[in-house]
Amino acid sequence: MSTPYPFTAIVGQDDLRLALLLNAVSPAVGGVLVRGEKGTAKSTAVRALSALIPEVPVVPGCRFSCDPAAPDPACPDGPHETGGGTARPARMVELPVGASEDRLVGALDIERALAEGVKAFEPGLLADAHRGLLYVDEVNLLHDHLVDLLLDAAAMGASYVEREGVSVRHAARFLLVGTMNPEEGELRPQLLDRFGLTVEVAASREPEQRVEVVRRRLAYDDDPGGFTGRWADDETALRARIVAARALLPEVRLGDGALRQIAATCAAFEVDGMRADIVMARTATALAAWAGRSDVLAEDVRQAALLALPHRRRRNPFDAPGLDEDKLDETLEEFGDDDPDTDPDGPGGGGGQPPQDGPGTPPQGDASQGDTPAEPQEAEGGRPQAAGGGEQQPVRAAEPFRTKVLSVPGLGEGAAGRRSRARTEHGRTTGARRPRGALTKLHLAATVQAAAPHQRARGRSGRGLVVRRDDLRQATREGREGNLVLFLVDASGSMAARQRMSAVKGAVLSLLLDAYQRRDKVGLITFRGKDAEVALPPTSSVDAAAARLELLPTGGRTPLAAGLLRAHDVLRVERLRDPARRPLLVVVTDGRATGGVDPVALASRSARLHAAEGTASVVVDCESGPVRLGLAGELARDLGGTAVTLDELRADSIAGLVRDVTATRRAA
Repeated sequence: MSTPYPFTAIVGQDDLRLALLLNAVSPAVGGVLVRGEKGTAKSTAVRALSALIPEVPVVPGCRFSCDPAAPDPACPDGPHETGGGTARPARMVELPVGASEDRLVGALDIERALAEGVKAFEPGLLADAHRGLLYVDEVNLLHDHLVDLLLDAAAMGASYVEREGVSVRHAARFLLVGTMNPEEGELRPQLLDRFGLTVEVAASREPEQRVEVVRRRLAYDDDPGGFTGRWADDETALRARIVAARALLPEVRLGDGALRQIAATCAAFEVDGMRADIVMARTATALAAWAGRSDVLAEDVRQAALLALPHRRRRNPFDAPGLDEDKLDETLEEFGDDDPDTDPDGPGGGGGQPPQDGPGTPPQGDASQGDTPAEPQEAEGGRPQAAGGGEQQPVRAAEPFRTKVLSVPGLGEGAAGRRSRARTEHGRTTGARRPRGALTKLHLAATVQAAAPHQRARGRSGRGLVVRRDDLRQATREGREGNLVLFLVDASGSMAARQRMSAVKGAVLSLLLDAYQRRDKVGLITFRGKDAEVALPPTSSVDAAAARLELLPTGGRTPLAAGLLRAHDVLRVERLRDPARRPLLVVVTDGRATGGVDPVALASRSARLHAAEGTASVVVDCESGPVRLGLAGELARDLGGTAVTLDELRADSIAGLVRDVTATRRAA
């Protein structure tokens, strides 16, 4: 077993360490979501925390870690008598993003359940994590069906495994910690809200601190045991402080003044529901206990807000998390009073800093910086200033709107999502087949039908059905899949009118929002001047695509053929990487093509390459004005897809818009 990196040896990352320690003091805070760029010690800190969590008493031999003082009356290994028990270290269980449903919740032996009536249950990761820590690295990449199971367990404190009327239930209360890189996609709002606290981390830009990080890491890699031994006293002291804070926690007083500040803060920042208020109250109480105080101060409420509210303020995936600290201070001052629980100069000092063992940590910075470009400067007359060579500076996108559903025709087998029809593990039952490997979804009627003709030959004498392995049938189900939505956006001079490009960007932003909600991967290619550019390779990060779109300049010729060929190359590579994920090509253009010899014919031939490979496509026609050439419609016919105008793209426009993007080709 590898030696974990000591928690006290982590340099800087004060907010990350504090959030983890508060959950160690009070698991009721609700866990931590750690967001940040790669290589910022996210996983290292989480794994190091597991060594600091106090031991838990358990019933000997219980696979579900029942507390001997209050055993679960419904425990599958029960019933247990009260009292006794042994202590063991709290477990840290890692949930792989590619885990199966049975690996997470456990597996029930269906064959024995049907034939013998025996609940033969093999516990899963939720049982292992009970009364411990469940860690999900790259939690934003977790499949939707696993997210649903986590949400259910977190809400009910229990896990249920049901197979055709046979069910098993066991307790599942755990500290949920997730780490993610926002560039790879965002979390579903339901799961995001389940994390009590969130922390944004970034690598320090201070040379001395970076030197210390490298020095310690190299020392650890050279001699893990020796390095850990040098930090043993600090680890012991920190562990003792956690135990002392846990013991003090029930005595901490959360006065009415602090409660008013919490309620006022949540109302001022317009967070949804009441979970934020509860999490803030628990976090402020844990902060006071961590500082060794029995009263909650205003500074505890402020620190709790900074940890508990940023991820609850987002209204769409393109909003950067964060709080206006000036507004926070004004709210706390307005609703503060002279009670001891809100006196910033009260005894005990602040509880918002973990132990410091390394050089000082510079501010983490505002996560929103760099994501939103400044308004383009304008010259006289309201025209954007040229950036050289006829190029115009970026314009902001118009307000997004709800779009019509664009789906890929046929039945796929890609990753779970919400766009196109697919054979999935979850959804409505459409038939039955013999299982390939382990049985996961039993089709009861088909199983009984397969076993019924053989009952006399098998010597059936009682009421029970004699079932053999060959009789079992797997249910086939139809649900929805996520697709690869590749945007090909015309950024040439013909699209450069300020109002027009703003509308085009608004339409693409709307489609990106739709892709986020339907769990698609997205890519962005732009064409202008002499060539096409892959602005964003296919990724799960829809907000990264939105940021690239916002910075998109316009101007120059219209190399439509180059854009189509570049899209063809990208899709060819993606088919090799992920053959099950079907693509949807969305071309945003007015259909014009310029540059070279016979550019319109070249664009037509390039489009037919996509049609020959069966790529589903839609052309968003951006042509405007009283005279229309209809070039976008001709491009759609060459692609074998459908053309829609910007107005028709809106969900509240023409009611009869065909949903499948190749419906025109099928009807012809």
